[in-house]
Amino acid sequence: MFIGKTLMITGGTGSFGNAVLNRFLRTDIGEVRIFSRDEKKQDDMRHEFQAKMPEVSDKIKFHIGDVRDLNAVREAAMGVDYIFHAAALKQVPSCEFFPMEAVRTNVIGTDNVLTAAIDAGVKSVICLSTDKAAYPINAMGISKAMEERIAVAKSRSSGKTKICCTRYGNVMCSRGSVIPLWIEQIKNGQPITITEPRMTRFIMSLEEAVDLVLFAFEHGQNGDLLIQKAPACTIQTQAEAVIELFGGRKEDIKVIGIRHGEKMYETLLTNEECAKAVDMGNFYRVPADNRGLNYDKYFKEGDEERNTLTEFNSNNTRMLNVEETKARIAALDYIRQELAKRGR
Repeated sequence: MFIGKTLMITGGTGSFGNAVLNRFLRTDIGEVRIFSRDEKKQDDMRHEFQAKMPEVSDKIKFHIGDVRDLNAVREAAMGVDYIFHAAALKQVPSCEFFPMEAVRTNVIGTDNVLTAAIDAGVKSVICLSTDKAAYPINAMGISKAMEERIAVAKSRSSGKTKICCTRYGNVMCSRGSVIPLWIEQIKNGQPITITEPRMTRFIMSLEEAVDLVLFAFEHGQNGDLLIQKAPACTIQTQAEAVIELFGGRKEDIKVIGIRHGEKMYETLLTNEECAKAVDMGNFYRVPADNRGLNYDKYFKEGDEERNTLTEFNSNNTRMLNVEETKARIAALDYIRQELAKRGR
């Protein structure tokens, strides 16, 4: 379905964009359009892929622009078949201190991308969301929850443009994530800082994040929310796994306390969403609520019986031990490269 087609990735210079390029460039896709606001990152990406995939790097086209600017998105979206919307402010503490910046990028930016996509006749848009959008308690999660609501609202009048959201947990070794920080701390002989040992988090690889987006692209229906059944582990377990891989010491672990806006555990599927969720094996599908604003009939007739599924969170999913977590971390390309640098 991607043969000869044009795919645009917003925020495409990030970890997700790099993973998509590695997956797609050697296929029969026609063009991958990178839309982002940082010319330095675009230039770095251009040179990186010219070096490692010279025979196909000309499929990448770079567009400077910000999702906050509707006209910039409109220009970039012309002639595009599919969009993966990954542009976002993702760091919880920075969004706590600058919540309106999160609104401008995650909320207004999403509305701009979807408006431009519908106007340009884009066939499908997949919006990337986060577990922090479920029962949100911080500015980042609230802004991403609004992104999901905007996607559902737009899907009701999107015409031929299919709009879906994917929601996933922590992506290991993505930009700004904790594992690269711990590796640097071990390398420099510094304390290994963790927030709260008992805190649990879903974990997945960048490849699994791409798989989820492609699953939504292929199987999602307009307005759907798609969720992968990810495993989880405690922060202590994850830190110990990294220590065992990179030769650190458990006694160097330093607990620094929960940061602004953090939860003890994350939720991928709320209890309310469970009422309509469809089990698709390794994934859940939550169809859009497409009722009109006339609620009178629901008071008179009642609604159908709810699903028996309950909340899916990082405390009740499959919990990984240190060995299992270590195996998942060791399988990552980034980790292999770092281990090779250290002769391990």
